Amino acid sequence: MLKIGNIILDVPYFQASLSGYSDYAMRAIAREFGAPMTFAGVMLAKSVIHPKVFNKPSFKPGGDEHPIGAQLLGEDAEVMAKAAKAVRKVGFDLIDLNFACPAPKVLRRKRGGYLLNEPDKVIEIYNAVRQSVDCPVTMKLRTSFNNESYDNFRDICTRAVAGGVDALIVHPRAVCQRFTGSADWRFLSEVKKQFPHTIIIGSGDLFSADTIKNNIKNTGIDGAVIARGAIGNPWIFSQLREGEKFIPPTLEQQGEVILKHFDLVCKLYKHKKAVGYFRKFTAIYCKLHPLRRKAQKTLFAAKTVEEVLAGIKEWYGV
Repeated sequence: MLKIGNIILDVPYFQASLSGYSDYAMRAIAREFGAPMTFAGVMLAKSVIHPKVFNKPSFKPGGDEHPIGAQLLGEDAEVMAKAAKAVRKVGFDLIDLNFACPAPKVLRRKRGGYLLNEPDKVIEIYNAVRQSVDCPVTMKLRTSFNNESYDNFRDICTRAVAGGVDALIVHPRAVCQRFTGSADWRFLSEVKKQFPHTIIIGSGDLFSADTIKNNIKNTGIDGAVIARGAIGNPWIFSQLREGEKFIPPTLEQQGEVILKHFDLVCKLYKHKKAVGYFRKFTAIYCKLHPLRRKAQKTLFAAKTVEEVLAGIKEWYGV
């Protein structure tokens, strides 16, 4: 179980916000396989204050997917507070503040992980959002900006905890590392020891159910949020729930899920866009196929909905 503010999840893990991936289609598939909560794609605060942004499949919450979280990215406290009100108004149940994103275009605009350099601004943003909404507010952080000092991280955590943050979501890498090297989960043990009464959720390098369970157990933290490991692999959620009883999907079962995911994508986007957009999912789905490269080649070459469906039938038999 995992309790974040007034949200109670029956298992201690959920699906992360994934820019360019976690639209309604991916979220629906994840929930079907046991994710107790999902997040919409990362939302830029200054865009969210315009209502039309919620017409996008990545950002519009469905009535059948509560609880659902919204992750906000921005550098201005007033704008972030307005964005928080906007996402709360359209039905999101939890707000996560992104102070971890390492993307160069985000750092250039002094957002995301850049703000680890500015603890005062981070807390100003947190306080403004905290005061503007009536739902749980969490904060996603990396351990440092450049791996030289953890002082800012500890300062931010200490002040956020004092301010009643509902959870700290920590990716144990420096911002400058992006996704290179290995996430240092041992660091999270120290975070939990320093803040024993705060919900600490780990992130980073979670690609198997065993890794997730062992990391939670070995660090003593409260839960984990699955990001890249959930792309094209919704079975990770059912495996976490079923443990040793989990039976890997057959080719036909894989094909049925790919087919369902693609059908949802086609309902969200115009068909030409759907075909191109879905390739990044098939790239991962095909990793489970014994003839991965051949299956990928066929599906990558597809240019129409009909060709995608034919490729799925050819390689998965559905």
